[in-house]
Amino acid sequence: MAPKKVLLLCGDYMEDYEAMVPFQALQAYGVSVDAACPGKKAGDSCRTAVHQGIGHQTYAESRGHNFALNASFDEAVHREYLAMDEKVLDLVRKFSDAKKPIASVCHGQLILAAAGVVQNRKCTAYPAVKPVLVAAVAYDAHPEFINLFVKALGGSVTGSNKRILFLCGDYMEDYEVMVPFQSLQALGCHVDAVCPDKGAGEKCPTAIHDFEGDQTYSEKPGHDFALTASFDNVDASSYDALVIPGGRAPEYLALNDKVISLVKGFMDKAKPVASICHGQQILSAAGVLQGRKCTAYPAVKLNVVLGGATWLEPNPIDRCFTDGNLVTGAAWPGHPEFISQLMALLGIKVSF
Repeated sequence: MAPKKVLLLCGDYMEDYEAMVPFQALQAYGVSVDAACPGKKAGDSCRTAVHQGIGHQTYAESRGHNFALNASFDEAVHREYLAMDEKVLDLVRKFSDAKKPIASVCHGQLILAAAGVVQNRKCTAYPAVKPVLVAAVAYDAHPEFINLFVKALGGSVTGSNKRILFLCGDYMEDYEVMVPFQSLQALGCHVDAVCPDKGAGEKCPTAIHDFEGDQTYSEKPGHDFALTASFDNVDASSYDALVIPGGRAPEYLALNDKVISLVKGFMDKAKPVASICHGQQILSAAGVLQGRKCTAYPAVKLNVVLGGATWLEPNPIDRCFTDGNLVTGAAWPGHPEFISQLMALLGIKVSF
């Protein structure tokens, strides 16, 4: 069967998670995904927006990551303004007329309504948007949203009866926690997120680390990430794998004896451990890199080498590596490889 190919219709100030989570999750499952925007070409970027409710009557908005397009809109054939673009509406109608799967989230249903393809359909959307097609209310519903879309593409998932633990901290990188977290949930895995000195329902602020032409990454405030379990009460032996996001959190988590003990426990039992970006600072501090091969964000190379590991150059930056039970990546552009390599260790497979 020919590989599945999906077109992601983008625009400036689309919601950050609502673009990147399905984009990288589907790629991790083996789907080819093209991201295109009217008036832009492959290699251009769309600015994104962080939307989150903070106790007010509607969501707050701040700047998100810059989302890099990998296809040109004109060759491949934001919501309010895209719904007025006849080329966009014609594209949507062609998918609908061909009865190809369409997945739309949050405010995206404005485009579906403008294209006239929601007549007599059942769907949902962000509460302020009633005209819809196939949708989820917001990014919190991504796991079900992506799972349903995979099924609509004819996909099936096996081996997903796994329990996975995320080791979180304040100002971990925004994408590096949410993309793998929801990608694994979408497969049917049970996924918990814990943070030292915090309980279930509490939140960790995240940081948006982006590459904007400077000598190092820039930083902006990200989404608040809700924890699902208490660190002090977690039974690490009940989990099949550990994931360590990057960002700034590993700098201080590496100094926590309980964190070090948790990581050593997974490594000593040879359970899969997936760590990305600055997460390898924790692995180095735990003394579990001796004799291993791994990569990390380039600025963490010294930690990796002093920890006794053989450094694997992340060239290009989205390259990831598996060494035994250990998966390592350099930064969030590598999520598709990072997630797919962890899936392989866990025996999870998506078939179309």
